[in-house]
Amino acid sequence: MNTDTLYNERISLLKTRLKLLEDKPEETYDSTLRALWFAACGKPQSAESAMMQDLPELNEECVTILDELIHRRINNIPLAHITNRTRFMGIEMKADKRALIPRKETEILSKRALEISFKFPDANVIDVCCGAGNVGAAIAFYNPGARVYVADLSSEAIELAQENIDLLDLNERVKVMHSDLFEKFMNDDFFQKVDLVTCNPPYISSFKVSKMNSEIAENEPDLAFDGGMLGIKIIQRLIRETPQLLSPGGWLVFEVGVGQGTMVMNLLIKSGLYSNVDSVSDNQGNIRVVLAMKK
Repeated sequence: MNTDTLYNERISLLKTRLKLLEDKPEETYDSTLRALWFAACGKPQSAESAMMQDLPELNEECVTILDELIHRRINNIPLAHITNRTRFMGIEMKADKRALIPRKETEILSKRALEISFKFPDANVIDVCCGAGNVGAAIAFYNPGARVYVADLSSEAIELAQENIDLLDLNERVKVMHSDLFEKFMNDDFFQKVDLVTCNPPYISSFKVSKMNSEIAENEPDLAFDGGMLGIKIIQRLIRETPQLLSPGGWLVFEVGVGQGTMVMNLLIKSGLYSNVDSVSDNQGNIRVVLAMKK
């Protein structure tokens, strides 16, 4: 079977059997098949990367593997878990069940944080709730002067984050730490010495976590989503604890859920700990990132 015929038959199958998720816009039927195609021939890459290259011809063994991978995908196994790859801020990274799959919406956070990091010579950065390490890794990757600490409560997420730091050869400037938010940072090595704190916290209410799409609920860790009864348990800790670490003029930048922006900005203002409270919205006008400078 030639490549065109094989491709057309498999794309038709995907269109018939696969439901795409809105929170992963980079995953189309085309990019999904192409990513699975490359994985089948032993060249795993993200959906986006797969769109940039010509498809190789597959031998019979690889066709068999491709069909197995397609079967897994139409049975709700996330594409990034099948290929073990995702792309974040233009960087190829590992992804699997150990942490949240980085979402495109979180690039809004990373881009704004990266801009702020350049305000500080040799910026000292902490990224908590780091998951796969994508936010901290992106800051270090694009800002060679930044020193970054990435931390998470989940030991499995920390393992994956370390693998990504290794993959990107960032070990000299990124340290991975197992920490319940700022637990391991509450000492004189960090008090008043951190220029930027970033976080993509769990911000979905506990009730809604159980109602998420089964592809997400059955394959990504609840810890990455569950923000407590109102979805702001970790956000409240962030607002309260961050100022102890921030240097004069240091910034807190974090992601919020759709509909939470105004409320969270009010929490920052009412705390009396911050100035220059601001936000960044997505293309639909939803506030997705909130930022504030230490008073």
